Amino acid sequence: MPVVFRALIIYASAHGKSTFRVSTSTRRRINNNAPTISIARHSAAARAGGGRVLGGRFGTIVSMDAATATDVVEVLVKAAIEDPNRLGDCPFSQRVLLTLEEKGIPYDAKLVDLNNKPAWFLEANPEGKVPVIKDDGKWVADSDVITALLEEKYPEPTLVTSPDNASIGSKIFPSFVKFLKSKDPSDGSEQALLSELKALDEHLQKNGPYVDGDRVSAVDLSLAPKLYHLEVALQHYKGWTVPSDFVALQAYTKALFNRESFLKTKSSADDVIRGWAKHVT
Repeated sequence: MPVVFRALIIYASAHGKSTFRVSTSTRRRINNNAPTISIARHSAAARAGGGRVLGGRFGTIVSMDAATATDVVEVLVKAAIEDPNRLGDCPFSQRVLLTLEEKGIPYDAKLVDLNNKPAWFLEANPEGKVPVIKDDGKWVADSDVITALLEEKYPEPTLVTSPDNASIGSKIFPSFVKFLKSKDPSDGSEQALLSELKALDEHLQKNGPYVDGDRVSAVDLSLAPKLYHLEVALQHYKGWTVPSDFVALQAYTKALFNRESFLKTKSSADDVIRGWAKHVT
């Protein structure tokens, strides 16, 4: 069990409390080895463990019947560049967090400063990349591997995408990165991105509102953070936006960006802009 959560349970039990309030400062004092997004901040996680979540001005109250130690998935994700105590701008980290949220799996997310990687993180993943989760005492890296593992271990609710649709939109992110970095307006990178976005828009027109039909699936949770980065970074660095006549795509991104899971796990637009700065200067 994460140190911050265990310590609060001990405190609450000692004081005869069935609920406890978690403030940001308390979380940092209890677990100063790694900034933590406590389970107390995640209502889906608490509900999955049978807990109750109540809003609070200085924190979140989680009932004592929330998840037990064996229920909590430990996940390492990127911290913000300017504030290592705030969630950072990694779309692959968000993909894993979205999967945990949509499945209602309790988790403890530790923020990793990738510009100053701590020893404990490099022990978990010598490659120094996020996201990473702990599974049966072993650290597992790569968002593709992690999300497949979570689907296998927690099959309900299912996020499986039908094989015919599993690769829809897979070329959008590399096309976006190439266009963002491009200094040559005639190199075809903009048209390549438009072609990929148009293909997704046409698929959604015929099969939407989501890639696999009426329900959100794994492919949507992979695309959502990437489309968010695309929208924010291209608007800021190139003054470019997705064409308004891609109506189905516009509706799709709006639906994804307004899901509770997305709002809870997204980084700020400013952090996305900072994250891409080194790639465009």
